[in-house]
Amino acid sequence: MNEFKLFEDKLAGLIACLSPAARRRMTTEIAKQLRASQQQRIKRQQAPDGTPYAARKRQPVKGKKGRVKREMFTKLRTNRYMKAKGTNEAAVVEFVGRVQRMARVHQEGLKDKPNRYSEGVQYEARPLLGLGNSDKKMIEDTFFCHCCKHFM
Repeated sequence: MNEFKLFEDKLAGLIACLSPAARRRMTTEIAKQLRASQQQRIKRQQAPDGTPYAARKRQPVKGKKGRVKREMFTKLRTNRYMKAKGTNEAAVVEFVGRVQRMARVHQEGLKDKPNRYSEGVQYEARPLLGLGNSDKKMIEDTFFCHCCKHFM
């Protein structure tokens, strides 16, 4: 635990040496890269740990004929609904607008009504946002790249 404390103190010192504008540029770049990696992962239908999403439930007989041929969350992963922004303190990737509620239901596996007239349905947890090992590595690389540019 002590070896990580020393590393965190050095990182805090490097971040403190960056100007607010440099921090904002760095967090904005990290947020954009995170959004791109999250979009690709959602397209692959995978959770942050690499496990596949739970399959869709079978539709009732009285519903549409044939199988559902489109992927889950195709519109949700677009830049229109998935926003990335960076501030002096944080890099943020979030869902905005009316899709926020739907994304939360799937992220946490909550109960929701598909439409106004139907009964509530318990959804499987399908983590849409999260950090995997490759995301953490990308954040570290971007951080050190910005710090090296700033101090050289």
